[in-house]
Amino acid sequence: MLDFSVYLITDAALCARLGLVETVAAALRGGVTAVQLRDKQASDAELIEQGRALKGLLAGTRVPLIVNDRLEVAAAIDADGLHLGQADASVAEAREYLGAEAILGRSVQTREQLEAPELSLVDYLGVGPVFATATKPDHSAPLGFEGLAAICAASPVPVVAIGGLSAAHAASVRSAGGAGMAVVSAICAAPDPEQATREIAEAFRAVF
Repeated sequence: MLDFSVYLITDAALCARLGLVETVAAALRGGVTAVQLRDKQASDAELIEQGRALKGLLAGTRVPLIVNDRLEVAAAIDADGLHLGQADASVAEAREYLGAEAILGRSVQTREQLEAPELSLVDYLGVGPVFATATKPDHSAPLGFEGLAAICAASPVPVVAIGGLSAAHAASVRSAGGAGMAVVSAICAAPDPEQATREIAEAFRAVF
């Protein structure tokens, strides 16, 4: 069974102090359960290089590597999955291209978006933002935990909450029905990414 409880989304700029691979390595030691490679500014070639390094790091673990948006990159590095925003490639296209075993996620901001027929092809939803976040300045209006709970209740698949979250929000995410928390700054920008990840993992585990 997939474990999305501590879902790290990488940010190259925020990981610059330690470097992308070492930041993810620290998160791995701290108990991260899923990693998404995300860099909207990088070229496909740069992402493939980063992705192969992360694939090597995660080899032998049960932590999947999921690529944000770039279908060809995900295929090139044999990633475990792909996450698609509302404006990205269709889920049906990604499923056909990557195969039945690939982990597919879709971003959702409203209950109306749950009505899309293609959501029958995804394994999880990324739902948010719960709070406003500087890591995605073009985000839609924050949902809060009440909005998150409404989507969780109607979702046919596990929901990963995202947007301004930290260890302090673990109980609220679980109470809303979330299967996990996706974080960027809380780990990538932390002075000690390993400890930050461990705190999130322990907080989430405490309310299971």
